[in-house]
Amino acid sequence: MGDNPDINEGTQFTPRFDQDGLIPAIAQDANTGEILMVAYMNAESLELTRKTGFAVYFSRSRKRLWKKGEESGHMQRIERILVDCDQDCLVLKVRVDSGQCHVGYQSCFYRALDPATGQLEFVADRVFDPASTYRKK
Repeated sequence: MGDNPDINEGTQFTPRFDQDGLIPAIAQDANTGEILMVAYMNAESLELTRKTGFAVYFSRSRKRLWKKGEESGHMQRIERILVDCDQDCLVLKVRVDSGQCHVGYQSCFYRALDPATGQLEFVADRVFDPASTYRKK
């Protein structure tokens, strides 16, 4: 698995999708380094991302493509796509405005696990009101 020199050290991009045809994609703020979210891509969404320069993901729950920001306006402009050694995970370095999480935070990682209590604690403040951003149609 991990000892294929063509995959591990070659220059040919051969993404390794899982049995469902998906590859995890971690969105990281290109300016701050903050991890914004984790999503999945299929071959079509990856190709659209490469062609358009904006992040397009595959929604596992809705079973369809979605361009990040299509409802909220909080787009992700691609600066660089990093590929891990096994080519089975991507990091998208993106330029963003505020509010990347659908519940109103800059990052989807707005809570931390307190090791002493085993409870979650908030480590960030909301940057927008999701109720006014995601209006039901």
